[in-house]
Amino acid sequence: MDYNPFMRVLALDTSTPSGGIAGLEDKRLLGHVFTDSQEDYSTRLLAEVSALLQELNLRVADFDLYAVTAGPGSFTGLRVGLTTVKAWAEVHGKPIAPVSGLQAVAAQASGATEYVAAVLDGRRAQIFGGLYRKAGSVLEAIGDEVVLRADEFMTDVYSRLPRIRTSRNSLATLSFVSPEPELFREALASSVLSGARVETVSKDLAPWIGLLAFSIAQHGGLVDALTLDAKYVRRSDAESYWKDSSAK
Repeated sequence: MDYNPFMRVLALDTSTPSGGIAGLEDKRLLGHVFTDSQEDYSTRLLAEVSALLQELNLRVADFDLYAVTAGPGSFTGLRVGLTTVKAWAEVHGKPIAPVSGLQAVAAQASGATEYVAAVLDGRRAQIFGGLYRKAGSVLEAIGDEVVLRADEFMTDVYSRLPRIRTSRNSLATLSFVSPEPELFREALASSVLSGARVETVSKDLAPWIGLLAFSIAQHGGLVDALTLDAKYVRRSDAESYWKDSSAK
């Protein structure tokens, strides 16, 4: 599929309990559903999609591209989202944009900082983290996404940014963004990065997943149902942490 700035995108986020669905056209949000439910995605997702499509007076087939959170997050939740868009892509012959949930968090950074460290809850006293560099409207990943303790992530970020160790005003180039900054505030405050900016952003990721899909399409990153794969970030560990925490 060639890049088309006027295409319609149907985006799913099932990486966390508070997932959602969004419909976009020409990068404009047509509508979305955001929930914070304890009900499994396997029982509620299709009903939520149906409700959104009815509101928009559109069908799944009316969209040019399907976007989905490919990770990190709950193994079970991600699997439901990936399976759903795979089915749509096969039935309707449309491409898929796999999007990182951490990148969707980083995309919300409002500051002028050059580097953005995005954080999501990894459960069991760990966080999912990713580091990005802003290059115009594009976010370039610096290294892999990780699941670590908050203090370990501070060390990891520090090791990836040598400029922070040498530049007098270098912390002004770095911001941490997360829907839940309390996950890392204490660790940040006691680290060498303590002067970095902290920003609280929305946990409603589906609209951002949809927006990032346009960039993925523009840069040739679309996949089909056969090649779509999840990026769990240490799959077994992340899933066991999620389940253990939920069972408490």
